[in-house]
Amino acid sequence: MASNYKLIAQNKKARHDYFIEDTYEAGIVLVGTEVKSLRMGKCSIKESFIKNVDGELFILNMHISPYEKGNIFNKDPLRTRKLLLNHYEINKIQGAVTTKGYTIVPIKVYLKGGLMKMEIGIAKGKKKYDKRQDIAKKDQRREAEKRFKVSNL
Repeated sequence: MASNYKLIAQNKKARHDYFIEDTYEAGIVLVGTEVKSLRMGKCSIKESFIKNVDGELFILNMHISPYEKGNIFNKDPLRTRKLLLNHYEINKIQGAVTTKGYTIVPIKVYLKGGLMKMEIGIAKGKKKYDKRQDIAKKDQRREAEKRFKVSNL
């Protein structure tokens, strides 16, 4: 990506636990001290999930550590935050969730051009054997890279 892109937090388990079908970029409604804390990289989206309430998307359990110098202006670290998408995208996501049984998963939080953005994905859960196949493919790729590296020395 361009130089105006800074990764704040990433959900590595999302790609391990789900097949990500489609991704969207959403804005997040934040308070000033939360933005300052995010700029310092104090965020976790490991346990977070996205819920559709009355045609709007909200992220729950996203932990943003309180800003040290924020005192009375700090909010609850685990409060529910609204995601900003246009109606077309929300309807498309809602349709996939209701008809096809997909889940909405937060993938990463990043700073783009001075704005906090979140990449969310429409995902289908992986079964245990799918996870084992992915691990086997990664091991094969690692072995091939190792052999290539040794042969080129």
